[in-house]
Amino acid sequence: MPQVIDIQKEMDNRTFLEGRHVDTPPEELEAAFATLAHYRDGGVFAGGFSGVSRWERHRNGDEIVHVLGGATSLTIMRQSDTETFELTAGMMIIVPQGCWHRFESETGVQLMTVTPQPTDHTAADDPTDPNGDHVTELSRNPSQGT
Repeated sequence: MPQVIDIQKEMDNRTFLEGRHVDTPPEELEAAFATLAHYRDGGVFAGGFSGVSRWERHRNGDEIVHVLGGATSLTIMRQSDTETFELTAGMMIIVPQGCWHRFESETGVQLMTVTPQPTDHTAADDPTDPNGDHVTELSRNPSQGT
C-alpha cells in the first residue's frame, strides 16, 4: 500500500548527533536516525550528524545517498582506488555494492538513504587491510548503517 512520508517531520523528531565518531554508542545513533520505510531487503533511513561515521559496506546491493541539508565528504573504497566526493544539499550518489565507505561532516549533514541490509561496520583506519587489527561487525540495525 502506498505511504506518504513527511521527511522533515521525521527529521524534526530526531536528535541531531553532534560529534559522531567511530565509537558513538548505539543508543545515540538510534536517537539520530529514523526508519522512514522498509524497502526490499533493507529500508529508507534519515538522520543528521556532524563528525565521522564508521566504515561500512553493504554486500547485498547498492546504497542510494541523498543529502537533504548541510554538507559531507563521502569516501568510497573500490578495489582499484579510493575516492572522496564532496556532497551538499540536493545532491545524491549511489555507493556501489560491497564498497567500503564513510561520511565526514565538520559542519553537519542531514541524509536520507536507501540502504540494503545487512551492513558490515568497522572502526579500522583501513577496512581493506588484511593485517589490520580490527573486528568487522555485522548489523541489521539500520541506525548503525548510515
